[in-house]
Amino acid sequence: MTTVIVALGGSLLRPEIEERHSWLEELVSVIRDRVSMNDRIGIVVGGGAPAREGIELARPMISDESHLDKIGIAATRLNATILRESLSDSGIPVSGTIPKSIDEAVLLLETRQVVVMGGTNPGHTTDAVAIRFAISSGADKCIIATNVPKVFDSDPKSNPDAIPYDSLTHDQLLQIIGSSEHTRAGTSQVVDPVGAIDASESGLTLNILDGRNVNLIREAIVGGDFQGTEVRGG
Repeated sequence: MTTVIVALGGSLLRPEIEERHSWLEELVSVIRDRVSMNDRIGIVVGGGAPAREGIELARPMISDESHLDKIGIAATRLNATILRESLSDSGIPVSGTIPKSIDEAVLLLETRQVVVMGGTNPGHTTDAVAIRFAISSGADKCIIATNVPKVFDSDPKSNPDAIPYDSLTHDQLLQIIGSSEHTRAGTSQVVDPVGAIDASESGLTLNILDGRNVNLIREAIVGGDFQGTEVRGG
């Protein structure tokens, strides 16, 4: 039996992702298969486009970033509800509520094999929530499923010569992603520095991968070749 926490980037639910309905069906199938093997899985869903659109709509009227963060958190819980209802409708033993805190999520995971949640408090991305959920629940690893294949030494969108990494130490990851200071609601990095620091201090293994390919999430859960970046102590 394995306990794994998965951070699903909100971008994976965007309309721009081709065949997103098939993607969701495949994800439900993966969770069903792992539940049948007695795995416990926590899933933390990001806000994606709804979060950014809501924040940008309100930004001219709201100057407090923590208030804008609350809009983003509401979007993460909407996305989490979409996934929770999809899992429930497929007969998967998922928690009946969307927990609003990590402590609540940990307690739910003790009685249900699957727990789905969104954000918790302003100033923390869902990556940080997932990492703290993993630490608190004693999970074997935390999977960061995003829309990039690996961690690069610089932004591959702006630097075509950016170098990808198959493996990193926690210290190396922190050098790449930089400051832990949360400055602006709605922005994101490949891994939230706040969560990366927590992972480093606890020695939690991170698997960072391209979540657009659901099979890579499956491979990470079972310990196979997920074709991304593994971050470990050292």
